[in-house]
Amino acid sequence: MTTVPGSLAQRIFLLAHDPEKGRPRIGTNLGAMVRAAALADLYVQGHLTDDRGRAVAVTGRSSADPVLATLLGEIAAARPRKWQTWVDRRQHATVVAVRRQLGEDGWARLEPYRVLGIFPATKVTLRDPRVRKELLGRVRAALKDPINRVDPADATLVAIVVAGQLSLVVDRRARQDAKRRIQELTDLSGPIGPALRKSIQASAAAAAA
Repeated sequence: MTTVPGSLAQRIFLLAHDPEKGRPRIGTNLGAMVRAAALADLYVQGHLTDDRGRAVAVTGRSSADPVLATLLGEIAAARPRKWQTWVDRRQHATVVAVRRQLGEDGWARLEPYRVLGIFPATKVTLRDPRVRKELLGRVRAALKDPINRVDPADATLVAIVVAGQLSLVVDRRARQDAKRRIQELTDLSGPIGPALRKSIQASAAAAAA
């Protein structure tokens, strides 16, 4: 089995990454998904609890991951807010921080460049393509294996991929075919999937208006 990053946020970034383009496809809800994955990391690890639909930091807990520690600090310093609120906030900054982690930890090579010679961007090249293939395999297994054999982190991975409409990983037909299983996995993952779905729906409605 190929080793993968321990962070759900890094795993989501790699799944959203199109190897042929060196970046996510246009229209990918990367910011919302990565932000939701960071929240999920904190929730699964016991740093956050759910209080009537709001995220609450557990007193005395800390994270060694700098991205998660920053997010946990934000939540701890604020009054309890809905999960969607935290998905909506600081998406770009979180994506940049997670991308930097992938480079620093040796999972990817980062190459700055400019779009049309003007706009700064970063090309991401996976150092070992087998890492992304392993993550894709975990998603497929979570959709087919007995539910009691699915790792909670993989259940959350699927919930985020589906709520984030990441068709590069699970397309529309696959979502329809596995509708019941996806709901089971979403239930296992706690409040993150529904919060991400609401965040994306709200963004789409605002853009349409």
